[in-house]
Amino acid sequence: MFKKKIFIFLVIVSVTFFSCKSEDETPPNNGGTLPTEYQLVWSDEFDGTTINKDNWSFILWEAGKVNNEWQKYVESPDNYKVENGLLHIIATKIGDNNFDGYTATRLSSQKKKEFIYGRFEFRAKMPNGKGTWPALWMLGSNIDQVDWPKCGEIDIMEYVGYLPNTTHSNIHTQYQYGNTDFHASINLDTAEEDFHNYGIIWTKDKIQFYVDDITNITNTYSPSNKTPNNWPFAQSYFFIMNFAVGGVWGGIEGVDGDIWPQTMIVDYVRVYQLRPVKNE
Repeated sequence: MFKKKIFIFLVIVSVTFFSCKSEDETPPNNGGTLPTEYQLVWSDEFDGTTINKDNWSFILWEAGKVNNEWQKYVESPDNYKVENGLLHIIATKIGDNNFDGYTATRLSSQKKKEFIYGRFEFRAKMPNGKGTWPALWMLGSNIDQVDWPKCGEIDIMEYVGYLPNTTHSNIHTQYQYGNTDFHASINLDTAEEDFHNYGIIWTKDKIQFYVDDITNITNTYSPSNKTPNNWPFAQSYFFIMNFAVGGVWGGIEGVDGDIWPQTMIVDYVRVYQLRPVKNE
């Protein structure tokens, strides 16, 4: 979403999965005799009544920090709630229908939950109306050292309200100086009415995007000649969930000032990694 500027073998002590250390999907050495499968290693099911700050940090930004977006990112109960197992990320109009006239929430798992390789999945329902721009995505954990886009970006799902019932997946790397390297638009007639699963399967060779079912691959990124510029994906990444208003993409057809507040609802975030098949 910056755009043009733009779980180690399962040990008995389960806390292993909840450290801030990046988790690698590489299975333990089993002599090549044991089959592996994707197993759940971490999730946030939003079962409480507030944001779990062991998992997430609120990012506080002024309007326009990136993408000419109109919203200020704040930590306010007006802009999020956790209720009935669901996270509500809310964009609210607080002034004129213009720059700095909105507030919203941006959550990051940086330095708390970071992972390399596996299957990563959000289940969410989109808002509606022109000017909405929610996203579920990932950034490279080395962003503070190398900046964007050299850190790499994986947009698992983006949604712009002026294109209703169409979701988007993107890759951003240094190779194209931050411009979208690989983009796919997916028609999804009930994106605003129903929950859908948005995920990736990420290995050392490729990133595959899917919607609803892991067999429904909608986009694949796998450059044949991998370099640090086009494949910054051999490192850990962290999650971001945010709701932007307007901006260089979300605001292409303007912002409807009469639709607010609007909400992106997230059911869960889950991470699966390769582990030896469990004996029943």
